[in-house]
Amino acid sequence: MRTIIVSGFGAALLLAAALPFGPATAEEIVVSNFGVAANGMPYAIAMEKGFFKEAGADITGILSSSGGGTTVRTLMAGNLAYGEIDLAGTVAAIQQGADLKIISDNVLTVAEFVWATKPDSPIKTIEDLKGKKIGYTNPRSTSQALDILLLEAAKLKPDDAELVKTGGFGESVVALNLGSIDAAAMAEPVWSKNKSQFRVVVRATEVLPPLCNVIGVSTGEAVAKRGDFLRAILRGRRKAVEFMYSNPDEAAAIVAKSYNLDLAVAKSAVQSLVDSKAKSGIPYWGPGNFDFDGMDRMIRAQKLVGALTGDVDWAKIVDTSFLPDDLKPKK
Repeated sequence: MRTIIVSGFGAALLLAAALPFGPATAEEIVVSNFGVAANGMPYAIAMEKGFFKEAGADITGILSSSGGGTTVRTLMAGNLAYGEIDLAGTVAAIQQGADLKIISDNVLTVAEFVWATKPDSPIKTIEDLKGKKIGYTNPRSTSQALDILLLEAAKLKPDDAELVKTGGFGESVVALNLGSIDAAAMAEPVWSKNKSQFRVVVRATEVLPPLCNVIGVSTGEAVAKRGDFLRAILRGRRKAVEFMYSNPDEAAAIVAKSYNLDLAVAKSAVQSLVDSKAKSGIPYWGPGNFDFDGMDRMIRAQKLVGALTGDVDWAKIVDTSFLPDDLKPKK
């Protein structure tokens, strides 16, 4: 879903260093694919319900970015204190010298993903994907990595099926309808918008373990100087997540307005992700606590598609001090 772009961090670092860093009382944050992908939905809730301001963070707006290196550059060059970014894009930036810290683990599964096919397709199980064409968005994207993990779950090798780049989830819908591919990974809310046309082969939570999806990220300077602001953001987001699970219909109405979706589509997407917690025991939107096993699994997945290389030492790049005590890792 998020293409990893890792070039151009030097320019971002220089620009960030040239900008003043002051304790603004009202400011913006950046969230990968906000208004498009399901990960950012709690921020719409927190803004609409006033949870950020109530927690002590006067957020004036949420910038949307396409993920990976693009969101990292928006965070750093825009002199922002907080961003929600995919794990691989953040780690890649840190490996290239970006002064960033991971301060929360925000989305703990890939429950927004399904693999779909046309209703009359002979594909009934994941084993039937052998010899078929499976769509993904772009090279080194999460959807490409998940396609490979899906084949592993079916005890197939990556070359037992043909993985086809579509360019996006909307393009995957077109490719399926045209017969250019046999099955495709789709994510919410694109799936809820188009599910009447297709049939689910499998949902990600049925075959894949928890995989860290997106994380809360801050700059080294903000970590040193803006602790109260960062803690307020995490408190506000946590309250929004709790609201989504306890009030899914009202949450869906807010998401529909913020994401410009039909209410029925928003309700389907939100309810599906709320229900995934009951089915798997792991929430999709987490309150901020870290699942390091899920993070390790996502790093491995991204290495499979060449988005990352090398080992990752979480102790060096994760700062849990901004989480409330009940969410901090147990010693």
